[in-house]
Amino acid sequence: MTEFDAATAAVQAALDAGARYADARVMHRRYESMTARNGDVEELTQDESIGLGVRALVGASWGFHAVPDLSDAAARDAGRRATRIAMASARVPGPPVDLVPVEAVTASWASGCQIDPLGVPLSDKGDLLVDATRTMAEHGADLAEGLYQIWDTAKWFVSSEGHRIDQRIRECGGGISATSIGDGETQRRSWPSYRGQYGTTGWELVESLDLAAHAAQIAEESRALLTAPQCPAGETDLILGGEQLALQIHESVGHAIELDRILGWEAAFAGTSWLDLAQLGSLRYGSELMNITIDPTIPGALGSFGFDDEGSPAVKRDAVRDGRWVGVLAGRDSAAMASLDYGGSVRADGWARLPMVRMTNVGLEPGPHTLEEIIAATDDGVLMDLNRSWSIDDKRLNFQFGCEVGWEIKKGRRGRMLRNPTYTGIGPLFWRSMDMLSGETVSWGTPNCGKGQPGQIGHTGHPAAPARFRNVRVGVSA
Repeated sequence: MTEFDAATAAVQAALDAGARYADARVMHRRYESMTARNGDVEELTQDESIGLGVRALVGASWGFHAVPDLSDAAARDAGRRATRIAMASARVPGPPVDLVPVEAVTASWASGCQIDPLGVPLSDKGDLLVDATRTMAEHGADLAEGLYQIWDTAKWFVSSEGHRIDQRIRECGGGISATSIGDGETQRRSWPSYRGQYGTTGWELVESLDLAAHAAQIAEESRALLTAPQCPAGETDLILGGEQLALQIHESVGHAIELDRILGWEAAFAGTSWLDLAQLGSLRYGSELMNITIDPTIPGALGSFGFDDEGSPAVKRDAVRDGRWVGVLAGRDSAAMASLDYGGSVRADGWARLPMVRMTNVGLEPGPHTLEEIIAATDDGVLMDLNRSWSIDDKRLNFQFGCEVGWEIKKGRRGRMLRNPTYTGIGPLFWRSMDMLSGETVSWGTPNCGKGQPGQIGHTGHPAAPARFRNVRVGVSA
């Protein structure tokens, strides 16, 4: 049995058992990660899994079943079980479920990769982390940490509509962090992000981060933060660095535009959304500088693919255009229920999980300014970057974020470093206050997006660049 044979057998068995639509995914994933601490390798993880997941649609209800066995008997049994689960659910009346039409194709797709990350010797990867963490410790860090992660995933997808798609997606990335401990104070600095940088690419991405070259600086900055002035409290102009703005997009835009949340399908666990479908196309989400795209076609970005897990091709779409909300992240069923004509944003984190609406690459298109121009145009403000903490309500409306580092901006110049910088706001009011945006865009990768019940971890990308927001509340009042 080939992978396509197993998926085909499962789909046919689901149809024979009474499903009106069925699809099946075989996924084979290899994963490797390594962490180092204070000059020593601390942990190496390597694992591999392969299995088959089947969806069956009966009436208005889905059924799903998965098995770690690609034999003909196991595949057919999985298809029948998925249909029986759907039939059991269909006993409870519900609104009809249709699927947005998608052209059935036979296709192959693979992400770009110059250096196979799993082919790089473990000793070389270990030396990279050991050298970087040792340097941080030598430059004052009490806790010096480094990590990398690698995923190599092959997928085979078959549907009852005639899809036959295989994909190979290689993802990797890493980062370092330095923590310094003082008298009643702990501070951390990270490079290039608080969780590292990741993409659908090869080991060349990790090499480009040049972790060792930044180790001394971030260790020294973590110690300097121990005695830096506290971020003042009040309303001021806020400049966010691109890495922090990527998280802002993720939390206050990406999750809010997930159609399953808007429809209330995620209310039991992840929450809902403040957005109302009746306002799609008219709601003012932000300023005219706010142009957010949903784009899984960006080469190397972490949320990129050729086809989603329903067989919909990767297509770039607008989510916000000139400040107006115009698009959502959707699946074929949720889109049909909302009377939309597109899906394309459904994925599962493994063969044993039901595919659901997930972010792809959700990010800001470049603006007309540079960071230097934004600073020069700011008379009084604070520049913050690299996330340290986040909190947002389950409607994705009210938020508070803390950053690793801040800098005072006075009369167009960057001044002293500030510790414990925080800011808070309400999503649409915050985005409407954006009046300057840089064109220095980086597609930041988020490998730890949680959603669903049972929980799934999604890999998402967020193109972002530094931007300025007016009259934002920062700091914490005594």
